[in-house]
Amino acid sequence: MDDIHTPTVPSGPTTGRSLTNGAGEDKLSLMDLIAEKERVESELSALSSVLDSHGVNMNTSLTTFDGYPRNDLDIAQIRTTRARIIHLRNDYKGLMSRIEAGLHAHHASVRDVAPIPASSSSQVASTTSGNSSTDSSLIETPFAKVNSVVAGSPADDAGLRAGDGIRRFGNVNWINHEKLSKVAEAVQRNEGRNIVVKVARKDAANDTTEELQLQLTPRRNWGGRGMLGCHLLPA
Repeated sequence: MDDIHTPTVPSGPTTGRSLTNGAGEDKLSLMDLIAEKERVESELSALSSVLDSHGVNMNTSLTTFDGYPRNDLDIAQIRTTRARIIHLRNDYKGLMSRIEAGLHAHHASVRDVAPIPASSSSQVASTTSGNSSTDSSLIETPFAKVNSVVAGSPADDAGLRAGDGIRRFGNVNWINHEKLSKVAEAVQRNEGRNIVVKVARKDAANDTTEELQLQLTPRRNWGGRGMLGCHLLPA
């Protein structure tokens, strides 16, 4: 008997337009790659819902204890769905690698054109300008908001305030934060070391936004919970 868990249907794209396969892929802009990433995430979510509707996941057995196909499942649809998920997960890995490379290249070019001057201060303020490129504006969209800051905490010492929008947290941005899980990973990896945090702080009274670059040092034993002393929410 064939392995009933192994997808045997074609695993190529069945819906939508794939930007990761085909001619001219090297000419795709960073925005095109981001759009494709979002499309893939949306399709993966929909496919996951299909599996949920059958009460199965990617690892659920499709056979009975004695090796026969389960008659309570639509096995053909489940196998087709699983095959598509496997294909999209591979696409997603490739997309994220290309997006990451594009981000590094973008920020390298920004530094070459307009290097940020060294400063002994833990925060560098600048007036928001409208001259940023479309890609830069997209990349640095705030992905998290500071909900609260504990007095005397590492976050407080760095200058974070409730209401601040987080544009970048080390190498983490709105494209790759993965529901803020990457922020937690960055904190764990950098205990006792500075993390550059780019913040947008709105001044409602003057209807302006101040851009800040803070130096945040995660640490334990500061007198409170966690290593930051602040609560972040997805933007």
